[in-house]
Amino acid sequence: MAAKKKATKKKAAPKKKAAPKKKAAKKPAKKAAKKKAAKKKSSKKAALDMIISKSRTKNAVVDCNVSGEFYSALNKFVYGVIAQAEARAQSNGRKTVRPQDL
Repeated sequence: MAAKKKATKKKAAPKKKAAPKKKAAKKPAKKAAKKKAAKKKSSKKAALDMIISKSRTKNAVVDCNVSGEFYSALNKFVYGVIAQAEARAQSNGRKTVRPQDL
């Protein structure tokens, strides 16, 4: 029988310690700008939240290109249809919107 060789482990080279990283100085001016921008978005978000998917809308259009303005117009149209359906459901004494409300 052939003698089996034992695997010898090589000793790893000692690792050098990395110098501690310096922390970047914080810039309060940018934080204030972000807070203002967030406040603006939150007030518009309820009215302009995108219901539609841009990629799915583009895939649904077969023979034409889709304008960037089309998405926002379609989104407004969908909001209007939903508002009408909600009003119809409430006028019928329901709290659930159903397909017949469209």
